[in-house]
Amino acid sequence: MPAACGIACEVCGFKDMCGGCMPGTDPKAPERLEKLKQMLGMPCPMLECAVKNKVDHCLRCEKFPCDTAYLEIPYSKKVLDIFKMFKEGK
Repeated sequence: MPAACGIACEVCGFKDMCGGCMPGTDPKAPERLEKLKQMLGMPCPMLECAVKNKVDHCLRCEKFPCDTAYLEIPYSKKVLDIFKMFKEGK
């Protein structure tokens, strides 16, 4: 299942660090944010944003690519610029 960022946890290199994720609309997402904060010293900014904006995956959010995505985890600036170009119809 894809995480809030849109990456499948099964293939994500960060999974070993965070233990995996979930969609931002999952009822357990706020609990997962707190657990990540305890484990890593901070919540996942992508999951936190998805929960706040009530979207399951960032790629489905009308604000994407946003400032949170431009933290460049897990996407690079170049990939985000390509998403932005497609969204703007260029």
